[in-house]
Amino acid sequence: MGKKMKNSGFATRAIHAGQDFDPTTGAVIPPIYQSSTFVQTHVGGLRNGYEYGRGGNPTRDGLETQLAALEGGSHGLSFASGLAAEDALLRGILKPGDHVVIGNDAYGGTYRLINKIFGAWGVTHSVVDMSNLRSVQSAITPETRVLWVETPSNPLMKITDIAELAEVGHSAGLIVVVDNTFASPALQQPLSLGADVVVHSTTKYLGGHSDVIGGALVLNDDEIHDKVRFMQFAAGAVSAPMDAFLTSRGVKTLDVRMQRHSENAQAIAEYFAEHAGVDTVYYPGLESHPGHALAATQMSRFGGMLSLAFTGGERVARRFAESTRVFQLAESLGGIESLVNYPAEMTHASVAGTELAVPANVIRLSVGLESIDDLLADVDRAIGSAVKKR
Repeated sequence: MGKKMKNSGFATRAIHAGQDFDPTTGAVIPPIYQSSTFVQTHVGGLRNGYEYGRGGNPTRDGLETQLAALEGGSHGLSFASGLAAEDALLRGILKPGDHVVIGNDAYGGTYRLINKIFGAWGVTHSVVDMSNLRSVQSAITPETRVLWVETPSNPLMKITDIAELAEVGHSAGLIVVVDNTFASPALQQPLSLGADVVVHSTTKYLGGHSDVIGGALVLNDDEIHDKVRFMQFAAGAVSAPMDAFLTSRGVKTLDVRMQRHSENAQAIAEYFAEHAGVDTVYYPGLESHPGHALAATQMSRFGGMLSLAFTGGERVARRFAESTRVFQLAESLGGIESLVNYPAEMTHASVAGTELAVPANVIRLSVGLESIDDLLADVDRAIGSAVKKR
């Protein structure tokens, strides 16, 4: 069914790409191939190319086909985590002495990987505002190999023009990598805008149910794919069959989930935009957001993530994060349930004291699929309590 999926609608591809029914039993859902090794017909005689689970597994292969179809790419690669995907990519395309330009609002774990792990290996980096193309151009050196951008960014929801960034990067011979975790391919497809590689933490919206850890890369370039595929095989950071199955199951409802996530987040953002206790609402769906017009051109909806800067400072932000009931205080994002996070000491603690540090008065919301009336009542009560107690 893979070839037939190319011109199908997004929701159809999400359900069917790489997910053929089992020819032996007719089972609509492909079985989980929970096997570490595969019987050979003779020495070196592999059945459909399968030899050992680290090198290939039908369940993982199905997910990789599914992911590639969603992003409009030729190759999909599934990993044990988002950071494992990033690590394999960077090890496949960088060498000591190379340079990376990264956004000043990147995920803390990505920055830690580039700064601490690859920095110790001899790779240098510059941090810039990726939404300012002049800043990006000025940061490029003869050693620069990669432009790494998140859009929307985590957690301040900055929007970068992917097409213009790709043009800047390609004119300098660089590889342009876009972390598409916040938007998901249901809302934004960076390869079609000129990006070379798309990165996902599939733990988030693609899995969608907060029950699996995973990561993925999608790309078109055969040479980069071969390098990263070798790195994946040689270092072994592959997704397990059950993890691949859970992710694939989540992907099948991505289209409808992202519609509801976006609708709920828009309503929450509009509520806070009128509240005196909030100084800034970081959500591209608001016309007041500086990236609103751009986001409207490269995203089909504005997603389920938003952040808030409280006028009452750190104390109010903390009290709010600890006062919600439907929104649960936890790391991560993109699940069916609503979560509240205090980035400065949770997801972005690793960048405290750096140019990526998150202001102490900011909280991040991952708006889930609950009834919007319940979510609005929850945040209304929580902010009322937080402001009153300060």
